[in-house]
Amino acid sequence: MSQNASARLSPTTLLLLVIPPLMWAGNAVVGRMMQGVVPPVTLNFLRWTLAFLLLLPFAGRVLRPGPDGLWPHWRRFALLGLLGVGCYNAFQYVALKTSTPMNVTLVAASMPVWMLLLGRIFYGVAISRRAALGALLSLSGVAVVLSHGELDHLLAVKLVPGDGWMLLASLLWAWYSWLLVRPKPGTEPAHIKADWAAFLLAQIVMGVLWSGLFAAGEWLTLPPLAEGQHPIQWGWPLAAALVYVAVGPSLVAYRCWGAGVARVGPAMAAFFNNLTPLFAALLSATLLGEPPRLYHALGFVLIVGGILVSSRK
Repeated sequence: MSQNASARLSPTTLLLLVIPPLMWAGNAVVGRMMQGVVPPVTLNFLRWTLAFLLLLPFAGRVLRPGPDGLWPHWRRFALLGLLGVGCYNAFQYVALKTSTPMNVTLVAASMPVWMLLLGRIFYGVAISRRAALGALLSLSGVAVVLSHGELDHLLAVKLVPGDGWMLLASLLWAWYSWLLVRPKPGTEPAHIKADWAAFLLAQIVMGVLWSGLFAAGEWLTLPPLAEGQHPIQWGWPLAAALVYVAVGPSLVAYRCWGAGVARVGPAMAAFFNNLTPLFAALLSATLLGEPPRLYHALGFVLIVGGILVSSRK
């Protein structure tokens, strides 16, 4: 990354990188509110199906047969759709079956480390001292938020199988982010890459297929329900939740994340992902009546400090 700090963290770039964690934090809050309304993996499938339908009028041409469509390059988009649309979200839901939101978020906060390591091992990107220090500061900020500023809370965390699933999800998301900016030569047509709607739809159409397979597996393993009960409680709450998660965390967040990663690189962008638990805490305070605390401010200072330190040359 040859850009200087001011170019990499211009106001527009900051906005592109802050919007996704804000949207994803809102997604976590909405997902918690939808517990008992719809099975979680099915919610993910419905989310991406609606996102596909919303994006189709703007980029449906990418689905046409021929050299201008995605099909000559379907392997790349199948991989991106598997990692970014299917696996990350599905593994996160699987993790929450045996792990707690605190554990899952804490494991996901290790993503900057995996970004740096994958970049070094597979793409030859050196890890600077500032990047390492920034990762440490950012992780410290997340730990402060999740432990409520008390060391005893952090030491009391116990790892369970779900944490392993979330670790795998974080690794796959790091891989997905690197694939966005370092495609193999000849695997990604320039005319699709240049059109954000076409590029996103090419991933979503494949991701819907993957998430549909995961949702089918979920329905095959659902426990028997009592007479009169239904797995999905259709109504306005679910409709409103689907609209939000399809537009915000899916279309808007993925568009901004892709643009932000293209500007600063996946290693730098990963630090902004650590704003997600902070935004989740603030949204929970607003929507669920949980007041913010002093440790939220301290965590914010450490996370932003990690971003600023790592962004300098």
